[in-house]
Amino acid sequence: MEIGVGLDPTLGLNWDQQREVSQEAARLGYTSIWTPEGNGQDSFHLCVQRWQATTDVVLEGLTTGIAVSPVMYRTPLSFAMEGGTVSDITGGKFIMGIGSGGAYRPQARAALGVGRMSALALMRDYLSVIRPLVKGERVDYEGETTTLKGMRLAMRPAPETPVYLGALGPRMLEMSGELADGASLNWCTPEQIAWSRERIAEGAAKAGRNPSEINVAEYIRICVDDDVDAARIALAKATMGYALGASVPTERERQLGYRAHFERMGFTDELADLDEMRKKGASRDEVAEAFPAEILQSVGYFGKADGAAAAFARLAEGLDTAIVRVVAARRGVDSTLAVMEACKPEAVRAV
Repeated sequence: MEIGVGLDPTLGLNWDQQREVSQEAARLGYTSIWTPEGNGQDSFHLCVQRWQATTDVVLEGLTTGIAVSPVMYRTPLSFAMEGGTVSDITGGKFIMGIGSGGAYRPQARAALGVGRMSALALMRDYLSVIRPLVKGERVDYEGETTTLKGMRLAMRPAPETPVYLGALGPRMLEMSGELADGASLNWCTPEQIAWSRERIAEGAAKAGRNPSEINVAEYIRICVDDDVDAARIALAKATMGYALGASVPTERERQLGYRAHFERMGFTDELADLDEMRKKGASRDEVAEAFPAEILQSVGYFGKADGAAAAFARLAEGLDTAIVRVVAARRGVDSTLAVMEACKPEAVRAV
């Protein structure tokens, strides 16, 4: 199992600190550095910056990856151009993850001026176009959301770039087995990882692929601090936006995205209780305080540093690439470095 580290904008790192933590990741033995993408800094540029920093420690630099970029932000050709360019600059040390983002939510589509669509059809189209483009192939494709006629990426040699699919539900997981180079999971119990691998294998079988060809990666959130309550609240706040959503969901919304994912793992009643708090006007801090510790420890870890490596090893069971997604208990680089030290690969493998 490969062990990477995941760093996101909530850590508040400036460019000098990005360089510092990237180099420390290389010193600590991590093999990759990952980032999500929102509508802030461009994650492709960030990956190049982080890779460049690590070349001062490891000659060829660490692999960098995006897990994941919402596809409604770019065209398939744009993804191929950006991803291919990063692969070219880094000598192939780049993995591009794509996902449907909020494509299933009317509000998210409206904000981008995008009409109603199937998130599954959208991802099928993007994978069917991007993967052959970065392999140097000429693409003739007509799908529900994307059409390309005789298009080829003008880069020689071809910028071979693994393309991972962000997947939670059964049909998206099957698609990753059918069409992607890897599956990017998120917020999973070990049991959910096993269930996900079964769905990936089903998709691979449909395409005549060996399931071992599909790399299964996942972010695992870790927050450490001597003040256990501070770590708990920080992890709860990192979890709430996914498990609960920005507002109390409708019955339909509970069947989609991350809410459906958490309910599949058996947390329906606990989340319903928190929704009742929100309906009555509870603040974000009040909901975080009430967020069940059992859920947090089922999909991540909060607590003192000396318990982090064992918890991470348990949560990573069944993965090909396990990513320590840093959750900082406090602002500043020290909290980030504390998580990285607590879960360094040497410590995890010693468990």
